[in-house]
Amino acid sequence: MSFAFIATIFLIGFIGSYISGMVGIGGSIIKYPMLLYIPPLLGFTAFTAHEVSGISAVQVLFATLGGVWAYRKGGYLNRTLIIYMGTAILIGSFIGGFGSRLMSEGGINIIYGILALIAAVMMFVPKKNVDDIPLDQVKFNKWLAAVLALTVGIGAGIVGAAGAFLLVPIMLVVLKIPTRMTIATSLAITFISSIGSTVGKVTTGQVEYFPALVMVIASLIASPLGASTGKKVNTKVLQIILAVLILATAIKIWIDIL
Repeated sequence: MSFAFIATIFLIGFIGSYISGMVGIGGSIIKYPMLLYIPPLLGFTAFTAHEVSGISAVQVLFATLGGVWAYRKGGYLNRTLIIYMGTAILIGSFIGGFGSRLMSEGGINIIYGILALIAAVMMFVPKKNVDDIPLDQVKFNKWLAAVLALTVGIGAGIVGAAGAFLLVPIMLVVLKIPTRMTIATSLAITFISSIGSTVGKVTTGQVEYFPALVMVIASLIASPLGASTGKKVNTKVLQIILAVLILATAIKIWIDIL
């Protein structure tokens, strides 16, 4: 592999992981299309959809770990939410990760497009007074959270995306969790989810290990930097950034599918 190819993969991982740490997603919503389209655009060998989803699954594991470490202080991590949604999404991601080998590349892309479209619509739903709730007084429906996380886990496990791009709008819109707590807690839940999807992808031979290693190194550097930035940025700005990213990706994926 050439230095230019390694540098390209590293930059894709760095950009995606920085944004991941800042807005509380695993980064696959950004890195999936970048990995799929940028290498062949620059003259390198293209990855298949299965390889991209496998690399994404491994990378997300480390990007979210770096983000959680950066958010570990300040009361942003809601342990109850992590336990309920984390357990449910782990089960779902195992199911989706193993089941993905039975699907065609077109099928994987369609599922990814549907998830991204749902997430984009939810991000534009008004979120009134969600950030007025003190972090130590946050309440939510535990079983609704678990059922939604299980559903997200199955779909996300299929595409190796860990599901944070759907978890964030669910936590903001449905469960009414404050933005900064949503960002920090979703990173922890996504880390748990990515364990299931990573094991599923590795055991079914869907991971290209060297590109995955390059992306992991980029993730461990960039994700904590992004989390540090996210603590300083206005919550409305963070919501807008995430909504635009998800919408842009959904449009791009559906243009290619259709």
